[in-house]
Amino acid sequence: MKILLTGANGYIGMRLLPQLLELGHSVVCAVRDESRLSVDSEIRSQIEVIELDLLDDAVSNKLPSDIDVAYFLIHSMSSSTHDFDKKEETTALHFNKYMAQTNVKQVIYLSGIVNDEKLSKHLSSRKNVEDILYKGNFQLTVLRAGIIVGSGSSSFEIIRDLCEKLPFMITPKWVLTKTQPIAIRDVISFLTGVIGNKDTYNDSFDIAGPDVLTYKEMLHQYAETRGFKNWIITVPIMTPKLSSYWLYFVTSTSYKLASNLVDSMKMEVVAKDNRLQNLLKIKPYSYKEAIEMAFLKIEQNLVISSWKDSMVSGRFIKNLEKYVQVPKYGVLTDKKSLKVSNPQLALENIWRIGGETGWYYANWLWKIRGFLDKVSGGVGLRRGRTHSDKIYNGDALDFWRVLLADKENKRLLLFAEMKLPGEAWLEFKIDEKNMLHQTATFRPRGLKGRLYWYTILPFHFFIFGGMIRGIANTSKPI
Repeated sequence: MKILLTGANGYIGMRLLPQLLELGHSVVCAVRDESRLSVDSEIRSQIEVIELDLLDDAVSNKLPSDIDVAYFLIHSMSSSTHDFDKKEETTALHFNKYMAQTNVKQVIYLSGIVNDEKLSKHLSSRKNVEDILYKGNFQLTVLRAGIIVGSGSSSFEIIRDLCEKLPFMITPKWVLTKTQPIAIRDVISFLTGVIGNKDTYNDSFDIAGPDVLTYKEMLHQYAETRGFKNWIITVPIMTPKLSSYWLYFVTSTSYKLASNLVDSMKMEVVAKDNRLQNLLKIKPYSYKEAIEMAFLKIEQNLVISSWKDSMVSGRFIKNLEKYVQVPKYGVLTDKKSLKVSNPQLALENIWRIGGETGWYYANWLWKIRGFLDKVSGGVGLRRGRTHSDKIYNGDALDFWRVLLADKENKRLLLFAEMKLPGEAWLEFKIDEKNMLHQTATFRPRGLKGRLYWYTILPFHFFIFGGMIRGIANTSKPI
């Protein structure tokens, strides 16, 4: 079948894509920015990629007409605390217009479990999107999931951050709310299992794992699975705003996502039936099994996708490419160069920078800078990186965003997503003479920006000097 995959660059889309190819389907990936589709050359050669922004009104002849099945995996919860529901409504309406231009037979939508009369804004928006899609000229299959557990998922990473960093927690009372988590592997099985299945047409199904747990029980079971003990005390005095700040400062989530998650965590999210499980003969994994599988992927460096690489986890929404051309005028720069004896080793070091590897010199200073950024409302260092040795355009890398990762031409260009009185770039390049060039560029915003640059200039001498020597794997002075 010919399948349209919207949200192909998202957490679910990146997991679903290789499975669709393995099943022999022809896949058309719809993304806002083609350069950000983080797949290897082998997968890229098997797919068709179309740039499509569903926030913009539909245009004619954008999509192939011979689409058989389409996935609607567009969500906007991380992008705003105010109007994400309007954005989701807009994307659904425009999606229906696009589908009217094709011969699509079935649309598959991954939604949220909605079994409470009083829904959160997040779940209410999901239900509204369902209602809009049901008006399309196609057969709709809706899968409703709660907490998705898998390496790189926002829910899993938040639980991981809380448990690994806080063995003793004072928590809001919403940790006593019941939910029914599901393993990402099961979500993918359900998403692929309903393709072309007429028994699922024009119907909505809850999908979930076998365990109904409170968030507190999920935190305890995570600790048990990882071999340690944690203590949790709940208090009734934390307001939603305080709860959002609590999640924001302790975990790697953005404040916007934290705020919307807290709003939803007050609602019980438990599956009403297991009709689809019986229909497709799928036996879901338990919560502890899902955690164990997630860590198996992490330990083997096989994490395919992470929510942190989403553009909305930082400053960008789109138009990444406009920052690729580093300005030359009206900027302040710190340039360092060093002859490298082993250019391949230096290149590999560049491609491992950040995350667990760190920044090759004075990592404690980088951590302080990340903490200060988090306190001031920035992204901080907690996003890390998805892969230890692979980088794709658009990836999050600590408090940087990857603008260009060109390994063939030995060039990596990063843009700062930290809170700054200006704009900052960090570039690494190895030329044909085996010279490693490291350039920090800062375009200040007014007097405040210039004062910031000259205040931290003394630290540049040590930090950037040590960093280039670490990358070159040498102790020679610059």
